[in-house]
Amino acid sequence: MKVPFNRPAVAGNELEYIQEAIKRGQLSGDGYFTKECHRWLEKEVGCKKALLTHSCTAALEMAAILADIQPGDEVIMPSYTFVSTANAFVLRGGIPVFVDIRPDTMNIDEYLIETAITEKTRAIIPVHYAGVSCEMDTIMQLAKKYNLLVIEDAAQGIMSKYKGRPLGSIGHMAAFSFHETKNISCGEGGALLINDSLYIDRAEIIREKGTNRSKFFRGEVDKYTWVDIGSSYLPGEMNAAFLYAQMENASKITDRRLQIWDLYFKGLEPLAVENSVELPFIPDYCVHNAHMFYIKVKNQVERASLIKYLKAHKVNSVFHYIPLHSSEKGRSYLFKAGEKDYTNRESERLLRLPLYYDLGKEKAEKVIKLIFEYFTGK
Repeated sequence: MKVPFNRPAVAGNELEYIQEAIKRGQLSGDGYFTKECHRWLEKEVGCKKALLTHSCTAALEMAAILADIQPGDEVIMPSYTFVSTANAFVLRGGIPVFVDIRPDTMNIDEYLIETAITEKTRAIIPVHYAGVSCEMDTIMQLAKKYNLLVIEDAAQGIMSKYKGRPLGSIGHMAAFSFHETKNISCGEGGALLINDSLYIDRAEIIREKGTNRSKFFRGEVDKYTWVDIGSSYLPGEMNAAFLYAQMENASKITDRRLQIWDLYFKGLEPLAVENSVELPFIPDYCVHNAHMFYIKVKNQVERASLIKYLKAHKVNSVFHYIPLHSSEKGRSYLFKAGEKDYTNRESERLLRLPLYYDLGKEKAEKVIKLIFEYFTGK
């Protein structure tokens, strides 16, 4: 019985909607299904405007343009994140300032952010790791105090909440990912969410290659033309059709993943009590989406050994990001670690277990059994 790390979910009318998109005769972006996805996001998240993009990377790049990042502007973010979080701003000439994480949630340490703010700081990018929210009240208060933008990297955060508010609805802007490893997927895709009306008109223009094409199709101008910088950020309509079918089943997909997450947590709890492993921590202010289940082991050597053991028994487990500040490119930027460097230590201990929509109880229990065998020898 092989257990892959990930399998994309097919939970409803994905194939039927792709066929319908073909019959409708528009396969380029902003067709019927794209508009349905926009409506779903605006209702579910409560943002003022949602715009599908071909990736979360594209959404972050749009956010960097909207934030008017100029060469030399500083942007505060965790080092423990995917490279797109930094690249989107570096492409505009921005300078990432990396801040250490909390060891409990793996999110940016909200109490270290203020020490990283300078007169050059323009924005804060909280990354909601594993669909578990950053401490957003503190972050938004700092942003107000220093007149900074907050752009939520909610790539992993769809269907998660912070104090009752959906992730993606709290910052000035936010980005979602619909990559095949995410809970709600279309293979490759993303969305820019806008909560400040000031950015809506320009976002449409940037997304449409710098033209006012959207206004033209709404009848607001008699022709469309090049009015600003931009690029081609639209996804194709077949991607949107697949995605909308997933959105219709978002609650079902999330509930199934939460069942698997709970099975792992309860099954591995005895090992946590014995301090063999550490399990994920979910703060009281969070409702998470079971985007991932990870354990933390003693160190990098033990993690490599456990990965090898699981692989020998046909279970694929993986570690996650290499911290950006320790990468070849990232070493040229500042890392504010505070008194303790949790980013390096915790990232070297973390191991992600298989978690996907149709994993099933039998396969999850196999993973649990193997981990017990590894640590107990029986």
